[in-house]
Amino acid sequence: MITRAITLELETLLGEYPVVTILGPRQAGKTTLARHGLEGFAYSNLESPEVREFARADPRAYLAQFREQVIIDEIQHVPELLSYLQVEVDENPRKGRFILTGSHQLEVRQAITQSLAGRTAILNLLPLSIAELAGAGIRFDSFAEYALHGFLPRIHDQGQRPTTAYSNYYQTYVERDVRQIVRLKDASLFEKLMRLLAGRVGQLVDYSSLANDVGVDAKTIRHWISILEASFLLFKLPPYFENFGKRAIKSPKLYFTDVGLLCYLLGIREAGQVTRDPLVGGIFENLVVMECVKARYNRGKPADFWFFRDSNGNEVDLVWQDGRALAAAEIKSASTFSMSLLKGLGRFRGIVPQFSRGVLVYNGDPRILSDGTDVRHFTDAQDLFGSDEAATPANQ
Repeated sequence: MITRAITLELETLLGEYPVVTILGPRQAGKTTLARHGLEGFAYSNLESPEVREFARADPRAYLAQFREQVIIDEIQHVPELLSYLQVEVDENPRKGRFILTGSHQLEVRQAITQSLAGRTAILNLLPLSIAELAGAGIRFDSFAEYALHGFLPRIHDQGQRPTTAYSNYYQTYVERDVRQIVRLKDASLFEKLMRLLAGRVGQLVDYSSLANDVGVDAKTIRHWISILEASFLLFKLPPYFENFGKRAIKSPKLYFTDVGLLCYLLGIREAGQVTRDPLVGGIFENLVVMECVKARYNRGKPADFWFFRDSNGNEVDLVWQDGRALAAAEIKSASTFSMSLLKGLGRFRGIVPQFSRGVLVYNGDPRILSDGTDVRHFTDAQDLFGSDEAATPANQ
């Protein structure tokens, strides 16, 4: 089993809250983290029809069977159970009693807001990071290999072939779960949307254009995309437009939570195809953005990132708060350094008075420039924010 970076934060929160909720996509390793990272917990899986029926029919008796600590897996199947958990926790508020996991954050978050406010901390667990793979002695020679293999734990733990694994993942989880939620009659329309989103990764979202290409209305596209976000299949990166008014673009960008699924949807079956693909820049950007998101989540922090683009074409790929200032990163798939790669950072520095530092993440050798710009290899993207930040969980 590959050690997860979020384990320390999970252990800390169990000493602070009676309930810890772990959210994340299917097959990201939530159950493995909870069951193998901790000892002494009973286990109950609400994926099982019999267990699910018991929890729905007699929630008090279901909870009464667990006298000590328990992991309740896939809580989104019985969200009404959270009301009974509230009573249980209020009567016995001992820390670290319950670990809940969920794969659909919209349902779980709504139920938690109603029932467990102030009683639980929330952790978001995404697929493996490059650093976690390296900790297990797994390294690839190229960005293309990382992109093709993706970061689902089973691929690396069990040596699965990535194309076959993502084909099964898509059919088993994406189609099944999402179709159940949106009650699709024509699965081909949804698959068309998924492939269109893959082909436009890292671009501004145009709901009307997507609707025309899929053959449904824009409202439906918005709904489907919101479901994909809530299921942790897509990550929406909002634009930064504070203090820029009408000059700033206000449409978001979308990235796939796992770059391996992106490659599968693009029809990429070999590593050599990645660097030849017209979307190589978008694939690289997707990988780096999600590495940064994982770094934040693994420290129990929210993924407060933006991108910036204005009507004059000034753009940087990633913006984040650095104290009271703003830091920014350009993400380029190039492997040879050139000052031209820093154009976006230079323009951003010129129009943002509170600019603190700039970073270039690319596929080449690291260096520090005379103006303080940090140029680093993509495998070190997770260290952009330092390792000593205090963890601040998204408590509810």
